[in-house]
Amino acid sequence: MPIDAGDTAFIIFSTALVMLMTPGLSLFYGGMVRQKNVLSIIAQSFVAIALISIQWVLFGYSLAFGPDHAHLIGGLDWLGFAGVGMGPNPNYAPTIPHAAFAMFQLMFAIITPALITGSFAERMRFPAFLLFTLLWTTLVYDPLAHWVWGTGGWLRNLGALDFAGGTVVHISSGISGLVAALVLGRRQNYGSAAIVPHNIPMTVLGAGLLWFGWFGFNAGSALAANGLAVHALVTTDTSAAAATFGWMMVEWLRHRRPTVLGAASGAVAGLVAITPAAGFVTPLAAVVIGLVGGIICCLAVSVLKAKLGYDDSLDAFGCHGIGGTWGALATGLFATQAVNPAGANGLLYGNPGLLGTQAVAALVAIGFAAVGSLVLLKAVQALVGVRVSPEDEEAGLDLTQHGESAYPQPEYFGSPGAATASFGTTSQKAQTGRQETLYLGET
Repeated sequence: MPIDAGDTAFIIFSTALVMLMTPGLSLFYGGMVRQKNVLSIIAQSFVAIALISIQWVLFGYSLAFGPDHAHLIGGLDWLGFAGVGMGPNPNYAPTIPHAAFAMFQLMFAIITPALITGSFAERMRFPAFLLFTLLWTTLVYDPLAHWVWGTGGWLRNLGALDFAGGTVVHISSGISGLVAALVLGRRQNYGSAAIVPHNIPMTVLGAGLLWFGWFGFNAGSALAANGLAVHALVTTDTSAAAATFGWMMVEWLRHRRPTVLGAASGAVAGLVAITPAAGFVTPLAAVVIGLVGGIICCLAVSVLKAKLGYDDSLDAFGCHGIGGTWGALATGLFATQAVNPAGANGLLYGNPGLLGTQAVAALVAIGFAAVGSLVLLKAVQALVGVRVSPEDEEAGLDLTQHGESAYPQPEYFGSPGAATASFGTTSQKAQTGRQETLYLGET
């Protein structure tokens, strides 16, 4: 089949949209941390783009999508992008260059470990972040991507459906984030003093960029400029909109007023929930998936986390782990071949077996991500240490890990001595004196 210019242009544009999601995520997360940590969380997303781009070309893409070995991992045939050229790969995308497909998939591999950073925000050492991200992408993400999406992958052969990454991206990152939060422990004063977002408009801007980029994430996963891509765009927007109101409805009932932060968080929850189902369900089903996703993610963030006491700093588990699991199961409920003949009918269309298959895929992703993340975090702890010192945490990761401040004091522009005095005394004390507990969607 010859290369199609329209499909190629569409995938190039979708790749750019998905790439923009990671800087958008850095703003979404950046607004929710304290002022003294905003650069550190932004740096983690930004540097992930560079780190995983290199890993993907060297060996990551080959492991995830290369020729199958025992249905568990791709071979090393495409090391250094050898053989990943301008011709099509009929196993994945027959109408676009193989390299275009590889670069589109790279953007998924980038944002997935970046999502995890929301769970350990404000307390992981930067060298530990680099090492954990590289190991996690290689040993958790790449195999899981092969199982679900790779030709010959065992979950794909089982019949599991994941249109754009509910299992591969969101369940894996959300569960890994929860494990990281438990391994690192709570932030200082968590639960005894409040930790509030320092810039909610920044978070809303980040949410808007995520919503915008998600059209490339989901519609682009059709891998062609066709009706299925348009359908995925429709279900994506619909679910995000429904989840926004689902989250706000919970806040309204529990606190008598909705928050802007809750609305932004709800939109992201709806985008997460529809991701595995976007190309398999009707727009009406997308309303249900989004509405339920917004409700359960809000409850996970505002009730479950409070009851269990874990410190998932920016609620990566509450939004991505919970929302991704719901989306995977919802695909088993609402999928219909009337939308996508290449998919399968779900429970509501006479095939209860698909729900069972989706449950198996979700459980496999949960277990694999949890065990893999725990082992890798323990290894990183032994090699370089994972958590910053109490003194560094109090001073803030911007200064202690990067030697910078997102919002320099006026005297910073004077002598070096004045800058040191400002960051080490007045501004530091002002920042560390305002510690409040963050629950997304609550005041």
